[in-house]
Amino acid sequence: MIAHLKGRLESTGVDHAVIDVGGVGYLVGASARTLAAIGPVGEAATLFTEMLVAEDAIRLVGFAGPVERDWFRLLTGVQGVGARVALAILSALEPAELSRAVMAQDKATVARANGVGPKLAERIVRELKDRVGGIALGLSAGLGAGASAQVQSALGPVGAAADAASALLKLGFRP
Repeated sequence: MIAHLKGRLESTGVDHAVIDVGGVGYLVGASARTLAAIGPVGEAATLFTEMLVAEDAIRLVGFAGPVERDWFRLLTGVQGVGARVALAILSALEPAELSRAVMAQDKATVARANGVGPKLAERIVRELKDRVGGIALGLSAGLGAGASAQVQSALGPVGAAADAASALLKLGFRP
């Protein structure tokens, strides 16, 4: 498994970047947000990666940070969401926006991404609602104290409180 790449940004395309790491150029698929965040061609770049293995290909998908990679993993765990759709969602929505949309069950926000219709958006927010707590922790850890409090209040309980709330919801209690 390749967890991250650190090297020189060789080139970028519409949906990919090439990172030169020790003389080897790695072609990495990425969202538009990641491509905008990694910096100019010729400069040092670091991408967190996810390796996708299929019968006929092995691909790397890159992310500007671990929170975006975690969201990719969650999104591709939803039936009907492949790598391309997950990257389209991450291109359209920042991780904090996506967290808010899932927690608020706002399928219209998720449906803004290319390739995501109303039924798929509904499935995404429904299936991911109980799994957003861990990502919220990662989001708030990377921000300053004031921003962290804003994210935490927007997302609801995190940590032990989120686990307890999730357990009660699964037992049939209302929020």
